[in-house]
Amino acid sequence: MAVLRVKFTKSQRDKLAQVLWLLNWVSVVTGIILFSLGLFLKVEINKRRELMAERAIHSVPNMLIAVGLIACIINFVGGKICYDCVDTNKFLRWKLVMLPYIICTFFFTLCVLVGALMCYSMHGELEESLALGLSDAMRYYKDTDTPGRCFLKRTIDLLQIQFQCCGNKGHRDWFQIQWISNRYLDMSKQEVLDRLRSNVEGKYLMDGVPFSCCNVNSPRHCIQYQLTNNSAHFNYDYKTEDLNLWKRGCHQALVEYYTNIMHSIGLTVLLIWLFELSVLTGVRYLQTALENVLRQGDPESESDGWLLENSFVETARSNFNIIKNLGKCNQVDTTVNGDPNIDKPCTAHYGPDNVPPKQTPVAS
Repeated sequence: MAVLRVKFTKSQRDKLAQVLWLLNWVSVVTGIILFSLGLFLKVEINKRRELMAERAIHSVPNMLIAVGLIACIINFVGGKICYDCVDTNKFLRWKLVMLPYIICTFFFTLCVLVGALMCYSMHGELEESLALGLSDAMRYYKDTDTPGRCFLKRTIDLLQIQFQCCGNKGHRDWFQIQWISNRYLDMSKQEVLDRLRSNVEGKYLMDGVPFSCCNVNSPRHCIQYQLTNNSAHFNYDYKTEDLNLWKRGCHQALVEYYTNIMHSIGLTVLLIWLFELSVLTGVRYLQTALENVLRQGDPESESDGWLLENSFVETARSNFNIIKNLGKCNQVDTTVNGDPNIDKPCTAHYGPDNVPPKQTPVAS
């Protein structure tokens, strides 16, 4: 029994072909949108690639770019097929192509769905990549004279100002690293030498943060040094004072930023998947309806269209048997003794006359 059988008249088949022709061209536009979304996401990731560790986060934009290009090609071909299907005679040119085309398009729609799900499933890898990348970038903040790292100070300062954040998880992350280069430390001061010697690794650690951590909305001037020293500032209590620094860590800020982008893209891709699936369903109905017209031999007659000729269970069982029989094609039929030639008659030749020699009796 066919699944979701629908009866089509000649005019309904023609209208369906015309609508599908138009929808395939709309699908070409959706393919361009997928390509553009992937390209946009790739650019956004590359903008801050110095703040990310090497992870598989580039697989999402690459997937969207590839799917977008394939969508343009598949739907362009689909538009040509549907345009020719208005004429039953022209359909004969595509008759053998339509089923493979539908199968390829079905797997393509699965790729679109996978792309949408990837946008929602990359949260964990994104968090880990940003956590490691930000930690490394903060450690190299002071290396303004080192080739390959001299730009990181500017990058982090712009990041903290633009996203209104401070540190990786918070402002205290700056207390655990040396973010001032030795080049700008006055080694003639005993205080500087004592601070360097007090650290096992010889780092100049202090309870201060870069200027980019300062909250510009605070009415008080920025306190960025000796943050934990209450006596160093007038009317100041570190434990109770509402610090005039950005409270949010940059890790949280970037995760929220990229998560919002990926969720928006994921929703758009999901809607495109539903649209592509509806177009594929229409093409399947058109293909089965036109094939039934050819069987009947009357182009003006009504015909049935369906998604599957048999039920889901019967179709699955039939496909399973086909795969099972393919595995048996190359097997050799053996008997109990395991000799494949046991049932074959003897084909030995005994010379040109093919007469077996006489047996010589053995003397006892």
